[in-house]
Amino acid sequence: MQTQRDAVWLEQQIDQWRSYLRRRPAIHSVDVAKLEEHLRGQLARLADAGLATDEAFLVAVKRMGELDVLSREYAREHSERLWRQLMVFPSDTGASHGVARTGAIVAFCLAVLAAALVKLPALFRIPMDDLHAGFYFRNASFFVLPVLTGYFAWKRQLDARAFRWLAAALAAAVVIANVYPVATKGSTELLMSLHLPITLWLVVGIAYAGGRWSQVAGRMDFIRFSGELFIYFALMALGGGVLTAFVGLFFRILGMDPHQFIGSWLVPCGAAGAVVVGSWLAEAKQGVIDNMAPVLTRLFTPLFAAVLLTFLGGLLWTGRGIHIERDMLIAFDLLLVVVLGLLLYSISARSPGSPQTAFDFAVVVLLISALLVDSVTFWAISTRITEFGFSPNRVAVLGVNLILLVNLAWSAVLYLRFLRGRGSFTSLEKWQTDYLPVYAAWAAMVVTLFPPMFRYI
Repeated sequence: MQTQRDAVWLEQQIDQWRSYLRRRPAIHSVDVAKLEEHLRGQLARLADAGLATDEAFLVAVKRMGELDVLSREYAREHSERLWRQLMVFPSDTGASHGVARTGAIVAFCLAVLAAALVKLPALFRIPMDDLHAGFYFRNASFFVLPVLTGYFAWKRQLDARAFRWLAAALAAAVVIANVYPVATKGSTELLMSLHLPITLWLVVGIAYAGGRWSQVAGRMDFIRFSGELFIYFALMALGGGVLTAFVGLFFRILGMDPHQFIGSWLVPCGAAGAVVVGSWLAEAKQGVIDNMAPVLTRLFTPLFAAVLLTFLGGLLWTGRGIHIERDMLIAFDLLLVVVLGLLLYSISARSPGSPQTAFDFAVVVLLISALLVDSVTFWAISTRITEFGFSPNRVAVLGVNLILLVNLAWSAVLYLRFLRGRGSFTSLEKWQTDYLPVYAAWAAMVVTLFPPMFRYI
């Protein structure tokens, strides 16, 4: 008879196995619920035959022939000693090696292509200097994101119709970014440059989901991928910083000026290629860094909650909430975006069936404190508009604050319902994934409507 400890362990393993299957784009058509029912049936029979709980679970997973390849991948990524000892690894086929090698080659070639696109304007005598900085700033997204979209369209084998829609969206963005007569270094040019990547990242997400964008699981997979890509890119950026320092040192030893090569070639081309390589790593190594992101989330969530609570206490003490300066308002918006990222990744890393923990209460504290900070910021920017009138920057910040306010407020309501046992965690997950297009839609409005509305200043 199973002990309570064995039962808890078994449910954790089944929950982990279930979450793993839902993250695999290759089996999106498989009914995970039916597979779980089949797995539990196998477990019951094996337990009746006298197998221990851990042995029964491993054998039951192994016996599911239609998931044999996934079982080996799951065992490989979840490297506990039990898996290594009890799971039998058949030798990988040459076909799987060939697929992996092809994917690596394609990703490397596309990284080179992205790096080359950065230098493409130079062929038309558009140098990387202060005079043309606006052009490169507006078009920075097009050096990488179309390549990334093409990579996932190829990998997910999107049909011609979906590919045409994605290509049309990218083409329309290119035209708008380069046809609008925005003033050089003006407000609308800055806003366009900052919001274009947000809009196009949704295009990448649709390609990444591969026909699963309408499903919560597909959108949540893209959120996980975005977080993992950020971590990989940050790690590569640290390594690239060391490489850049040594390149500069070698140039100086040779009596040459390194600034031209580093500023015009190494950094921009390397950054473009690193996005593609990081995407390939995040896709190919699913589950390897998935254990790091929840740890980072659990570390920084209470820290950010403490910082926000301290700030709110300082506002009450000093009474300076309405008189926050413009630069500080922008900084607070960035802070709220970070908080939203923590919320998204804490949701993506948590299984809906897991019991409530102290971390859930820390997330609620973070949500409520962020909501209060956003309310103060919203009030401050509204006051600035009343006092100084409308401008592109003020309206853009006001819109972002309003969108964040709605997202954070309803997220707090759903999380509190979950903690009180009056709602499911799945509803919170669905709300967050359903809300993603709102950010892209607002960014698209800023890109397309703000320049003519504010006379391209």
